Amino acid sequence: MRVKSNPAPSITNTPPRIRVDLQQVADLVPWGSRVLDIGCGDGTLLAYLKNFKNVDGRGLELSMAKVRLAVRQGLPVIQGNLETDLADYPISGFDYVVLSQTLQATHNPQKAIEEMLRIGQRVIVSFPNFGHWRVRFSVMFGGRMPTTPTLSDAWFNTPNIHLCTIRDFIDLCKKMGIRIEEGFALDALGRQRRFTATSGLANIFSEQALFVLART
Repeated sequence: MRVKSNPAPSITNTPPRIRVDLQQVADLVPWGSRVLDIGCGDGTLLAYLKNFKNVDGRGLELSMAKVRLAVRQGLPVIQGNLETDLADYPISGFDYVVLSQTLQATHNPQKAIEEMLRIGQRVIVSFPNFGHWRVRFSVMFGGRMPTTPTLSDAWFNTPNIHLCTIRDFIDLCKKMGIRIEEGFALDALGRQRRFTATSGLANIFSEQALFVLART
């Protein structure tokens, strides 16, 4: 069931263009929510949510250089590691926790999801799909680890250590007793496919996926 956004007052200034997949995330966040953006980078998403959806936003970012860029915009972003620092956040301290294109780079994805659902009422998570047909084709016929628009790093310098397919992720949610409220199948640019992420087509034809998770 889709989460209903609270009515928002009209906005006269036009929102800026942000990365397509980030816009997908922003569209899911209701007006005035409390949001923690993990791996927020330079704060692009946080700035959009603050300026155009009136969120009470916070950011956690590993790169100190990117933290500085975010802070220069007046954003409340701190340097930290999601795998060690989420324990410092209170239970249900946020309405939404966002983890965009970072889950596959964590050492313990299951623990990361557990912590995000502890501190957030809902979690929005996106990741590249290792089950996409181009990835399968590259491994089967090329005999090499694939590089694609969503998996652009070579095997020897990639930050991705726990790549998964959409089906793998759905199975993990079932194992953990997590409710998938929404699932979006996305192309390489972050645009929605005509089918959902929970459909059989998504695991083969979607370059990436976006899920909204909640506790049961």
